[in-house]
Amino acid sequence: MDMLITGANRGIGLAMARHAVAGGAQVIGTHRGATPAVPGIDWQALQVTDPASHQDMAARLAGRPIDLLVCNAGVLLDGQETLDSGYPAAMWAETLAVNVTGVFLTIQSLLPNVRAAKGKIAIISSQMGSDTKAPGGSYIYRASKAAALNLGRNLATDLRGDGVAVGIYHPGWVRTDMGGPRADISEDEAATGLLARFAALSLATTGCFENWDGRPHPF
Repeated sequence: MDMLITGANRGIGLAMARHAVAGGAQVIGTHRGATPAVPGIDWQALQVTDPASHQDMAARLAGRPIDLLVCNAGVLLDGQETLDSGYPAAMWAETLAVNVTGVFLTIQSLLPNVRAAKGKIAIISSQMGSDTKAPGGSYIYRASKAAALNLGRNLATDLRGDGVAVGIYHPGWVRTDMGGPRADISEDEAATGLLARFAALSLATTGCFENWDGRPHPF
């Protein structure tokens, strides 16, 4: 299997890449900074918000089928903001550029590769993007992950005819730099659970929104 994971140089992305390599996959990992010394990963520089960066990577990977495209790169910037004086416009712009536009540009630029393999696309969203669960706060991140969920659902409709399945996933509350040390599960637990969900994804389940452990997530 040929797999590409965005944001693979740390956190859940790196854990997924390591486990996929251990399972025999050929893994392409994108990064925008330093890369860890992990054998078996083909590192590719990518700034997900930059169309030119996408074009460059697509040119480097032209003609290489991708069985699984994992859109994992993301940011959480507004965890400490207050409604009365926080959530500046620049923070909205940066978050949406990475978490929504970046996902779309990644899929658009690599769609020929995924179509060639009749592959799958996995979008890492979050329970914080659910309309059903709305406890308040983190408005920017929640809005961005809701948009990523909506994007995935509509891509699932449009790509079904190409034989490409699309799934959207909540990775769990994970002990990463983003999730913090008090989170519920480790990076390895999230990674192995997500990879199992990607393996189960098919045209019969395209458009699904699932937890890392396989439980359906309310939209």
